[in-house]
Amino acid sequence: MQLNNALHQVAGLPWPPSFDDFRKHIDPAWIQQALEATGTATLRRRRLPAEQVIWLVMGMALFRDRSISHVADSLDLALPGQRGPTACPSAVSQARGRIGEEPMEQLFATCGAHWGHASADRHRWRGLALYGVDGTTMRVPDSDENRDHFTLPSGGDRGDAAYPQLRMVCLAALRSHLIAAAKFGPYSKGEWGLVADLWSEIPDDSLCIADRNFLGAGALIPLAREGENRHWLVRAKSNTKWEVVEELGEGDLLVEMKVSRAAREKDPSLPKRWQVRAIRREHPGPEPQWLLTSILDAETYPAQEIAALYAERWEIEHCYDEIKTEMLDREEAIRSRSPERVNQEVWGILLAFNLVRLEMERVATEAEVEPTRISFITCLHLICDEWLWSVNAAPGSIPRQLKRLREDLKRYILPPRRPERRYPRAVKIKMSSYPKKRRPGAEPPK
Repeated sequence: MQLNNALHQVAGLPWPPSFDDFRKHIDPAWIQQALEATGTATLRRRRLPAEQVIWLVMGMALFRDRSISHVADSLDLALPGQRGPTACPSAVSQARGRIGEEPMEQLFATCGAHWGHASADRHRWRGLALYGVDGTTMRVPDSDENRDHFTLPSGGDRGDAAYPQLRMVCLAALRSHLIAAAKFGPYSKGEWGLVADLWSEIPDDSLCIADRNFLGAGALIPLAREGENRHWLVRAKSNTKWEVVEELGEGDLLVEMKVSRAAREKDPSLPKRWQVRAIRREHPGPEPQWLLTSILDAETYPAQEIAALYAERWEIEHCYDEIKTEMLDREEAIRSRSPERVNQEVWGILLAFNLVRLEMERVATEAEVEPTRISFITCLHLICDEWLWSVNAAPGSIPRQLKRLREDLKRYILPPRRPERRYPRAVKIKMSSYPKKRRPGAEPPK
């Protein structure tokens, strides 16, 4: 009896995220389109076809403790169904080189737009789909190529950082953590250089909660102006100045701010002044916070609800924590030692993360709770276990395994969030007093 036949016999039960079932989230046509559009489709029968290499790169993100060739063997990726080893390590490396980064980028763009926007649409607030935008960094291996391309962050008096880093900005559906779009590049490019390409990905009838680093007329005015009912929400900086135009309610103001000359020189379409709404938000800190938003309708969108909604801005931070701490296991750097393969691997990480999040939404729907009430680490471990189990399991054991998974559904569910919890930023481990290790041939510090 084949594995798929055994699964269909128990279709009445919720299926576990087995490898074949997990793959169904990505339409095979999307993979083929990505390969053909970038000229990397497999034209002849290879031991490791291009469409399987895409799944290999995603498997690398989920199985951090295994070599790449072991991932291919464990998931039966090379010509699935044939007995024996899948491919030698050199063949796996060559296969990654053949497809490059472009198919992974295009596939993520297709999947992210489809999954992320659909998820945001399912979890609206007062008719608006909720998104978050923020940046993060990721260490990459310390090779000469990566140093030249991604660059080293400056450490001030302590000198440059020990590892090259890439900078990334993501657009995420806040209530499911699914990433709808992402841009990344060298650390030196800066978040503003990356986020400009993300604004066009935000759909109409939406609210984007952004980090206050993106507070600026050059970014936020076009975001609201170039869409239909497209809004933003951001926290004011300590030096943000405005003039009160009208008091809409207690702690709810219509204000006017100046647009800097530098911003108008970059974009002549910007006005000299712009009106926004300022809302006072009480929080456990010593001083209240002021939020700025393009939502001017105080009746349809009450200030108290907007102030409470701002707390969801931190969901994108949870999103990055799940990727870097849980998926990547807080390793010093990802695997790849050349910029093209780093980019390929990062697109694979984002795709794999979204696939895990899709499974979590399915569990949340079954349990009738919000997706953020589902344990990411539990689901991640289960998915990895079930991928390996589904490749090697005896078909007769499948119904018993499925029944067990259904009975254990409650162990995914987390208790409700405690809104009063606060985590002040602090350094846990200080810099070592030992001198920094230098690369061979590097000049000693002056």
